[in-house]
Order: sequence, then structure tokens, then C-alpha cells
Amino acid sequence: MRGFYIGRFQPYHNGHHRMVEEIATEVDELVLGIGSAGDSHSPRNPFTAGERIMMVNKAVSDFDITTYAVPIEDLDRNSVWVSHVQSMSPAFEVAYSNNPLVIQLFKEAGVEVHQSPMFNREVLEGTEVRQRMIEDRDWESLVPDEVADVVREIDGIERLQRVTATDGSERVADDEDPNPC
Repeated sequence: MRGFYIGRFQPYHNGHHRMVEEIATEVDELVLGIGSAGDSHSPRNPFTAGERIMMVNKAVSDFDITTYAVPIEDLDRNSVWVSHVQSMSPAFEVAYSNNPLVIQLFKEAGVEVHQSPMFNREVLEGTEVRQRMIEDRDWESLVPDEVADVVREIDGIERLQRVTATDGSERVADDEDPNPC
């Protein structure tokens, strides 16, 4: 059976990693949808889809499961979002998510959805990881080693600090994105 798990993975962190580890016990193959694939170089989405694919592929290489990382660009029409995802992805039988909107959209489209417990959610979230990167605080302990290697390889900290820098008159906010992934 093939499963599907979507995230922005900005960056892929230990919470995502634990979720993939749990999913790997239920399916033979896993499609990892790289959400908001067209977005990069911003405070909320600093990494490109290609960089996130590198992060994910390197981080999950030790799992005993076949994985496919596929970029999924945003579509601002929720009623057709699932068919858009399905058109960009290998076929899958079950989707995994804890996002209420994503769950609702998949269920309305007749796709079986499984939820998984969140792991240390108050710390293991992209916003916290990115904030620690900006402030030069420990972020490496929140991501798999392979992800930290990719971030260093692409000078991701410098990029994130630059895209969040202001001229001193305002602070760039990490506003909530309306897209489900």
C-alpha cells in the first residue's frame, strides 16, 4: 500500500521525521508531497522545493520504505485541491495529516485519512526552527543531521537572516498562510 504525506518542510524537522517513521510501519511506499513548492526566499518559505527534496530524501534514506518526494505547488481553490495533488503525485491509497483542512478535503474526495500523534509540537514546528536559525540559537537539535548538512551546504541560515532583515523600521512577521499545506 502507498501512502501520501504533505508538508511544507520549511525545513523538514524531527517532528516530520517521527511522523514518517510512524507512517513507515503502515505502508510499503510513501509519497512525500513538498507543499508550497513554488514559494522560496521568504521568511515563511526560505527554502526552494529542490532544497526541501534534498532534505527529505537524505533524511529518510535510512528508513526501510520506498519514498517519492514530489513538489506540489499551491492551488488557491480548495474544492479542487485534492485532484490537483493527485495529478502531481503517484497514486496512493491513504493520506496522512493532522491539518483539519487537509483532512476535510481528502475525506470529501473519498480518500482515507489517518492521523498520527504530534511529537513535541510546542518545539518541533517550522516556525520555531526558523526563528532559532534567525537568532543564531540551537536549531540543529530539532532537525535530522542530514537536514542540518543541507542547510549548511546551501547557506540557508544566511539566506533566512537576509530575507527576514529589515531596514530597522519594522519586523517581518511570519503571518499564517491560507494554503492547507
